[in-house]
Amino acid sequence: MSTVNIGVIGTGSISEFHLKPYASHPDARVYAVCDLNEERAKAAGAAYGAEKVYTDYRELLADSVIDAVSICTWNNTHAEISIAALHAGKHVLVEKPLCKTVEDALRVQEAVKATGKILQVGFVRRYDPNAQMLRGFADAGEFGEFYYAKASYIRRHGNPGGWFSDIERSGGGPLIDLGVHVIDLCWYMMGRPKVKSVSGNTYRKLGNRANVHNLSRYMAADYDAAKNDVEDMANALIRFVNGATLMVDVSFTLHAKQDEGIVKLYGDKGGLELDPQVTIVTEKHNTILNVQPQTDSSGFQFEKAFQSEIAHFIDCVQNNKQPLSPVEDGVEIMKILNAVYESAAEGKEIYL
Repeated sequence: MSTVNIGVIGTGSISEFHLKPYASHPDARVYAVCDLNEERAKAAGAAYGAEKVYTDYRELLADSVIDAVSICTWNNTHAEISIAALHAGKHVLVEKPLCKTVEDALRVQEAVKATGKILQVGFVRRYDPNAQMLRGFADAGEFGEFYYAKASYIRRHGNPGGWFSDIERSGGGPLIDLGVHVIDLCWYMMGRPKVKSVSGNTYRKLGNRANVHNLSRYMAADYDAAKNDVEDMANALIRFVNGATLMVDVSFTLHAKQDEGIVKLYGDKGGLELDPQVTIVTEKHNTILNVQPQTDSSGFQFEKAFQSEIAHFIDCVQNNKQPLSPVEDGVEIMKILNAVYESAAEGKEIYL
């Protein structure tokens, strides 16, 4: 396959980070876009030179010119559209999370097996240049065996509203929106160990906090201050069969001094930090060293990560390769997320 003809389904804010890398990739062409909002779809199509604009994803999938699609829609539509796309003969890149439930995730996995098509889950943090660099260090044994990791993604006043705050469309709040990123990143860096159990808590104490002034924040395109039935904050302890543990906490809104992002992993030969900046901790000649790798950026490189993710997807489609973030990993992360919510609801540890 030479040029890969792409259809992008959903032209909200995240779609820009798909459309732009596709448009600049020498082997990809943005052929079609689709959105329920026709005006928004037409604007995206015009901006990126799409030949076709649709408001019904089924019509886009029926277009034989399209080889692959990016799905950038509400979480509750991911499974339905992914399955339809796979059976329509399209390769799929679906934004995280894979879907809302484990049952839907397994249905998507079955569709991948039945069709033989590629499905790549949009775990974009895996594709960040610094994450790939440190994964290479880990593969070479630099850190030994990871036995403990902790991740924190705290927003003090960052509930986006709109579909993010509507549990029917999103499936949850900061856990499924932000937590999915850092849980997957830690799990991936740890070598994707099998999960043993999950103990989690969720809190709804502060709400949307639309009353707060003098502090700007990101708002969803369909922002509605009155709609908010997702958690403000979640935390969890994830135990793995190999004895390793992961602690995570995330929030949309919290009485915290500042926003904060932390990703740290500890092994028996060394440790690493990805957020807020890349650091390697090791021992040489009976001396502990904090090493600062010299890279283009010491933190998460958002646009480069998406460029890498899109380039990897195109390579997989052209050369029939298995993606770095396959459907199986999407299923496992859904099991973890759902277990956190189940543990919080039932007040007990959940064994997987």
